[in-house]
Amino acid sequence: MPQPKSRKIAILGYRSVGKSSLTIQFVEGQFVDSYDPTIENTFTKMITIDGQEYHLQLVDTAGQDEYSIFPQTYSIDINGYILVYSVTSNKSFEVVQVIHEKLLDMVGKAQVPIMLVGNKNDLHMERVISCEEGKTLAESWRAAFMESSAKENQTAVEVFKRMIQEAEKLEGGVQSGKTSCSLM
Repeated sequence: MPQPKSRKIAILGYRSVGKSSLTIQFVEGQFVDSYDPTIENTFTKMITIDGQEYHLQLVDTAGQDEYSIFPQTYSIDINGYILVYSVTSNKSFEVVQVIHEKLLDMVGKAQVPIMLVGNKNDLHMERVISCEEGKTLAESWRAAFMESSAKENQTAVEVFKRMIQEAEKLEGGVQSGKTSCSLM
């Protein structure tokens, strides 16, 4: 088996959308029911995807709002971004779009490996953001999209696997010299 690759993923989104719940569900396989605002946590986990072992470093960030300054540390050595909103909150859906804008400004790249995640899809009666709205937004960003429920552990593992695959796809395109440049 090839050497393990190290990858760093940042999980961003509005407060109480389930960033920590999704991360802890993936890393430890358990759902944390209590809400305790995160300042910032880093988790590590080994995972094998398509025969390649990855040493993941997951940066679970503090909830942001539209006025938060995007920390510069979130643009350094990050291989991919998981942007999370709650399907039960219009505000979180608006804020995730603002975070995306700030992210692109900070990183300065047109193509950044991003995964948009609509969390809390187990709360059917409280849903205000449709799956189609999430998909449409992700497509406009050329980002991957998934809905999940950290509580029911529906797709926590798939979210992180897919994020790694997206990051590898983009990185592969850059490494193989597929970039083009025109001089005027």
